[in-house]
Amino acid sequence: RLDDDGFIYIVDRVKDMVLRGGENVYCAEVETALFAHADVAECTVFGVPDDRLGEEVGAAIYLKPGGTATADVLRNFCASRISKHKVPRYIWFVKEALPRNANGKFLKRELREKLQIAQAS
Repeated sequence: RLDDDGFIYIVDRVKDMVLRGGENVYCAEVETALFAHADVAECTVFGVPDDRLGEEVGAAIYLKPGGTATADVLRNFCASRISKHKVPRYIWFVKEALPRNANGKFLKRELREKLQIAQAS
C-alpha cells in the first residue's frame, strides 16, 4: 500500500509463513496437519499479530457436514504431528466454505481481517 507521504508498504507475505518469536512456521505444514483430521473439509493458516511473539499461528477451519471437532481436539491432533510452537493458538470455525480467488487460492488476508474483527467484538 502507499501511504500519504508516498512510502510503499508490503502488506502481504512474500512467503506463506508465520514468524513466531523468531521461529519460522510454514503455513502449508500446519494446514497439512489440520487437513489430516477426518472432520476438516477446508483449512487455511495465517499469522495473527501478537505483542510478545510478533505473530501467533491462527487457523480458519470449515468442518465437513456432521464434523464435531473442537479447537482443543484439533490442537491435540496437530501436536501429535508437528512441533508444539507450530500448533495454532487461534482457531476459528467458519460456517461456509473458505473464500477463494479466481485461481482457487484462499483469500487469507481478507479472511484474517474479517476474523480478527470478529474476535475483537
